[in-house]
Amino acid sequence: MFDTATASTPARRMARGLVLAFAGSLLLTASAKVSVPFYPVPMTLQTLALLVLGFTLGPRLGALSVIAYLAQGAAGLPVFADTPAKGIGLAYMMGPTGGYLLGFIASAWLAGIFAAGGWTRTLWRALPASLLAQVVVFVPGLIWLGALIGFDKPILALGLYPFIIGGIVKSALAAAIAVALVRHRAR
Repeated sequence: MFDTATASTPARRMARGLVLAFAGSLLLTASAKVSVPFYPVPMTLQTLALLVLGFTLGPRLGALSVIAYLAQGAAGLPVFADTPAKGIGLAYMMGPTGGYLLGFIASAWLAGIFAAGGWTRTLWRALPASLLAQVVVFVPGLIWLGALIGFDKPILALGLYPFIIGGIVKSALAAAIAVALVRHRAR
């Protein structure tokens, strides 16, 4: 006898994954709209959102959420911080924030790897995992920024130092949220 529930399980899993990734991209969009205007890169809540996505959805769906977000932005939707006022689409993505946006994918993926490895069971393990996953955003971000405005400019003063305190706070919040969700699921 043919079991239709079993036959549709992979399709249901795929549909569920796509819905979760799309919902994650919407969370990233909302978090981009909460920003503090720094120059040349604004401070947003996006790193908090992408860490939580990675911790809760895992490496594949967390990264897929970011990829969906970036695809929406590349298509011209005003999903990024300060859009449409500062441009949209690929033109915006090629600007000062382009490297950070690419780093979002690796950050969500790494947060998901940490979660899959059990790092979100305790705050003492989740916090360093969250900090490291956030640092990943800055590597391509600073390289891109330097290539764009020149490495002779104060790249760290423009693209890193203003974000350190906020990044630590967002990492701590993401770690606390991840641990709370793990404990809630265990009940």
